[in-house]
Amino acid sequence: MPAAAGKRKAASPAAIKAPRVGFVSLGCPKALVDSERILTQLRAEGYAISPSYAGADLVVVNTCGFIDSAVEESLDAIGEALAENGKVIVTGCLGAKDGVVRAAHPSVLAVTGPHDTEGVMRAVHAHLPRLHDPYTDLVPPQGIRLTPKHYAYLKISEGCNHRCTFCIIPSMRGDLVSRPIGEVMQEAENLVKAGVKELLVISQDTSAYGVDVKYRTGFWQGRPLKTRMTALCEALGELGVWVRLHYVYPYPSVDEVIPLMAEGKILPYLDVPFQHASKRILKLMKRPANAENTLERIRAWRAICPEITIRSTFIAGFPGETEAEFEELLAFLDEAQLDRVGCFAYSPVDGAKANDLPDPVPDEVREERRTRFMQKQEKISAARLKAKVGRTLRVLVDETDRKGAIARSAADAPEIDGVVRIRDGTELKPGEFADVVIEKSDAHDLTGRLA
Repeated sequence: MPAAAGKRKAASPAAIKAPRVGFVSLGCPKALVDSERILTQLRAEGYAISPSYAGADLVVVNTCGFIDSAVEESLDAIGEALAENGKVIVTGCLGAKDGVVRAAHPSVLAVTGPHDTEGVMRAVHAHLPRLHDPYTDLVPPQGIRLTPKHYAYLKISEGCNHRCTFCIIPSMRGDLVSRPIGEVMQEAENLVKAGVKELLVISQDTSAYGVDVKYRTGFWQGRPLKTRMTALCEALGELGVWVRLHYVYPYPSVDEVIPLMAEGKILPYLDVPFQHASKRILKLMKRPANAENTLERIRAWRAICPEITIRSTFIAGFPGETEAEFEELLAFLDEAQLDRVGCFAYSPVDGAKANDLPDPVPDEVREERRTRFMQKQEKISAARLKAKVGRTLRVLVDETDRKGAIARSAADAPEIDGVVRIRDGTELKPGEFADVVIEKSDAHDLTGRLA
């Protein structure tokens, strides 16, 4: 029977153009995970993700606000998005700094703080109503990821209970809130099923996982698991992929995971932000574990797991730091022989308690000390990498081109550590494992051929 005159057939959901959201993600891996959660929710609700400003109905900018250079980069990114698109929602750590975003860019549509997916979605709904299609499953189980398909960040908690005097993160992200261990393990399992070969465990304080919930027992695959770093590592070690630990404070409890590294359950890699070696400076920083004998602990870790890679970060020129205390830090480097190290000249972050400490170190001295620090560490790094020449290493391929492949060993976290260049690896594919004979080294990277 023909349709009645004047009536039109309703458009199918697929024929209706989905609203498009552009996305800019800045900052650390924890912010990247926040971005992934927002993108996952956007796709779940039927929004399309635009790769360009021009193709977007509005733009979300996830910002960083930790140090002055990050604030400047974030404000520039917001300004660019406004100039190119005009409709911008701001989220992230800079949004937690009262009034900073609107003072610079009063025309933004909304401002929310970090790990606030609900706040971002409320703002998106207000300015770009969603297209509802209950018949289409738009999101894969592992969610939307901004990393390559073969590795992913696994965030196990939000916030931090420490009050380090140089840091303002607790004022932006709040106190420690551990994710339920069953939820974390389910996410990890989904990622591995989707093809992820490396899980990078992140938080503000990975070794404190579960402290806030008194190590409450959760469940995964029907079995009980304590909400605790060691139990989490044991469970992750069953998934058959690389597991890498970041942001681990040197508490005695960390000793429990070193045997798992020695047994090959998780990667023999620890990212431990030591920050300094002088006990007086560490106390001024209000660093947790400042009274620990760090060198003794490092020796003990290496005795259990000789293959362990230790990466760390330090601050040079902290307020009140004397030349003698800086020399103490250099002596620590000689003794500790750390594998991967970064150093920052102290930056007086707005709102940090350290800014009120007496005897600030002049800018030029701070920078000069940072340079001396990195020169010393470069020699240490070069020597430790040279010792790997002639060995065969298992590597994970990140990319390939006509010259070969670029991969990472167990000692190399993506984007912050070195790489292994494979000169005859043109046939390899990203996400593939390979065995490589190391032929050359420099201060940061290794070069080799397929075994």
